[in-house]
Amino acid sequence: MRKVYFDNAATTRVKDEVIEEMQKYYSELYGNPSSIYNFGQLAKKAVENSRVKVARLLNSNPDEIYFTGGGSEADNWAIKGILSANEKKGNHIITTKIEHHAILHTCEYLEKKGAEVTYLDVDENGLVDIKQLEESIKDNTVLISIMFANNEIGTVQPIKEIGEIAKKHDIYFHTDAVQAVGNEVIDVKDMNIDLLSLSAHKIHGPKGVGALYIKKGTRIHNLIHGGAQEKNKRAGTENVPGIAGLGKAADIAYNNFDQKREKLIKLRDRLIEKIDKEIPECQLNGHREKRLPGNVNFSFKYIEGESLLLYLDMEGISASSGSACTSGSLDPSHVLMSIGLPHEIAHGSLRLSLSDYNTEEDVDYTVEKLINVVKRLRQMSPLYSKREE
Repeated sequence: MRKVYFDNAATTRVKDEVIEEMQKYYSELYGNPSSIYNFGQLAKKAVENSRVKVARLLNSNPDEIYFTGGGSEADNWAIKGILSANEKKGNHIITTKIEHHAILHTCEYLEKKGAEVTYLDVDENGLVDIKQLEESIKDNTVLISIMFANNEIGTVQPIKEIGEIAKKHDIYFHTDAVQAVGNEVIDVKDMNIDLLSLSAHKIHGPKGVGALYIKKGTRIHNLIHGGAQEKNKRAGTENVPGIAGLGKAADIAYNNFDQKREKLIKLRDRLIEKIDKEIPECQLNGHREKRLPGNVNFSFKYIEGESLLLYLDMEGISASSGSACTSGSLDPSHVLMSIGLPHEIAHGSLRLSLSDYNTEEDVDYTVEKLINVVKRLRQMSPLYSKREE
């Protein structure tokens, strides 16, 4: 049986070069970067080298990169840290209804502490209305947090325009770019981004390590207190192997960016066109052009997404019905509901997310099996048999 991994939005395979880079910081150069002797300074050098590589991927300065335990920590730090440090200016946050739960749950927590949050609507493609965004700004608005690209439907937001609005009104702009880094062109200077979250395991790096870009001069309080690591911004002994792995993954992403993007777009479009042509009564979710190069999200009428995943798994195909963080929930995706899908159609969604390890053969095999699985599940569905009544 062929094995196809199409859940790269959840996590990616760690590249061999990344594992090789990490290994020596477990077994050879395992010193503490805070130690002043040479053995520790070799570990510190690895951390600083990775900082340079991550910064290059964002067109930022290395001293604006702070390593974290992942994207969720970076999101929490950005929102809680900005709100805490700027409470004299205000306590109003603007975000969207389709953010990752690391953003939404943090905002809900802060609302219980007295913060005011505006959750912007999106259109049927998942795009923010720039006019509505600007009209939502108040005198007490301190932060706009809008994701670069959606993890479920792949829609890429007009980040530069959002950054211009934030700058015009002297408001901090944070973007959760976990899905976009390595897949979309990101220039924090040109896009007027003040804070940006990223995660290693979405770009073929290790799990449990990420980074927060913080523009120099940004007023932000610490999330984790303790030692003086990360320039007194983020306490805790550095995860040197993980940071080295992130640096290597960022380096690979930077050097292979155009080649990888071109390949993924070609595979993505092949997958979309084949599904659209071969399977009736389905619809593509997310913007057709303004979407991540490796993201495909379809809804299939009259079937359940969970059953679809199980049958595909039996054919050796790993996919998702939404974000990994909500896969244990029976509720339909909040993203699909926010773009206006009815409850019953939102339940029949399938996300196929690609990486540069995937091939045309993977695409063709998946579509072949998907056709049969959808047909079989519809034959079992009472909704399908009653559709013409």
